[in-house]
Order: sequence, then structure tokens, then C-alpha cells
Amino acid sequence: MAEKNSFKREPARREFDQKVVEIKRVTRVVAGGKRMRFRALVVIGDHKGKVGLGLRKGLDVAEAVNKAVNAAKKSMITVPLENGTIPHQIKFKYKSSKILLFPAAPGTGIIAGGALRSVLELAGVNNILSKMIGSSNNVNNVKGAVAALGKMRTKADLKSRRA
Repeated sequence: MAEKNSFKREPARREFDQKVVEIKRVTRVVAGGKRMRFRALVVIGDHKGKVGLGLRKGLDVAEAVNKAVNAAKKSMITVPLENGTIPHQIKFKYKSSKILLFPAAPGTGIIAGGALRSVLELAGVNNILSKMIGSSNNVNNVKGAVAALGKMRTKADLKSRRA
């Protein structure tokens, strides 16, 4: 006897992978004492050139992460990739952090530390050399990295601007 609903349900495939870079417990002082909340820094990407970041607070960790993921989906940027790396080098300053990104030859891998590595992996960059100078603040480093990747231009864009 066959079952009435005998179809197999496939797990829902998320369009973007997400990585929680940082969870912090933050407090606010009010008349009755301290109100505790959680702040989540989340990076999402599709490994094909789209990446976004979200920084949101919530009453518990899950709520903060969900809010940050929704914010990251709204702030997506497209990174121009050429042969698995970036088209040109860039030096970018965001507040107190300096981000240096250099294109690398195939087979180099992602030479990056900490928060910058998660941004580059989720953006789909396979070969890159990078350096974070100045701040060790994850929020500033991630925002700086996303802003630097957003400033990238393809060689065709640069040629059309010169002409």
C-alpha cells in the first residue's frame, strides 16, 4: 500500500552562506539597573562575487544573528573577480583600520587574517594577499574590507573612464 504523500522533501537551499564573525554582550544602564543585549556581526556571501555585512542587536543571540543576516541581505555589494582574484591592488582606510589587498597568482590561496578572511571567502576570492594595519577591531576591519571590495573596478571600467 503506497503512502498518500510519498514525496521526499529536499532541504531548503539557502542562497547565501553566512558566517558569524563576532557576538558581543552589550549593556545599557537604565534607572532599574542594566539591560543586557547581544550584538552580532554577520557576513553573508554566495562565493560568486556577492557579499554583504550586517551588524544588529537583539535580546538573545539568535534574534541578533537573524536581524544581522536580514540587514546583510539589504547591504549586498558585487565584487568584480578576475581568475579567482581581484582585478587590482587597493589600499583603503576605514576609521582607524587600514586594509591592503593585492591580487595573487593562482594557487596562492587566501592570505588573510581573522575577520578579513571570512569576508574574502564568502565573496568568492580564491587567491589574494592582504594585510590589516592599525585597528584590531573586527567591526571596523570588516566594514573596511567590504568598502574596499566595493571600490574595486574591472579593467574594462577603468579603460572606459580614461577614454
